[in-house]
Amino acid sequence: MKLGLVASLARPGGNLTGVNFFISELTAKRMELLRELVPGAIRVAALVNPANVANTETTLREVEVVARATGLQIRILNASTSREIDAVFASLERERPDALFVGPDPLFNGRRIQLILLAARYAIPATFGIRDIVEAGGLMSYGASNTDTWRQVGVYTGRILKGAKPADLPVLQSTKFELVINLQTARILGLEVPPTLLARADEVFD
Repeated sequence: MKLGLVASLARPGGNLTGVNFFISELTAKRMELLRELVPGAIRVAALVNPANVANTETTLREVEVVARATGLQIRILNASTSREIDAVFASLERERPDALFVGPDPLFNGRRIQLILLAARYAIPATFGIRDIVEAGGLMSYGASNTDTWRQVGVYTGRILKGAKPADLPVLQSTKFELVINLQTARILGLEVPPTLLARADEVFD
């Protein structure tokens, strides 16, 4: 709606509808989980892609709210290319933040292996927005369930193929969210995952 793609969530109006993944909106929850995993964290770096203006603005607003409420010291880091991601991590080696929050962005999703390897190289606990990165070796993610979301997309596709108009189909809201933790990565980083956090995890890779 904010991008002007639909008139409202209940009545999209035009020829578009879909599913809201709640990506940027989960920033506060992801920060909360990161602090639970790294309880001594005070200085947190937040990696965003300034080329993705809409996502970045929303993420930075949420990060500022969390910082004011919790007293965390947030350092914003910008990267729009693979080379800039390398440069960001080189700067982290000098500054040594307690943890890294990776903002939601297609660039970061596509460069997941690079991010995982760099986080391991510089021994920085990092949180991500999609489970795929944790499956590949990232530490922790919290976000909408891709499986459930694609199921919803499939249902809508079927309805449209049977004659329903997108304008009459409300934009769906993701209702299932996943906390995924990679215990092997935690061990490599020397982190002990609190039992209370493990108990709430939807999936744990070991």
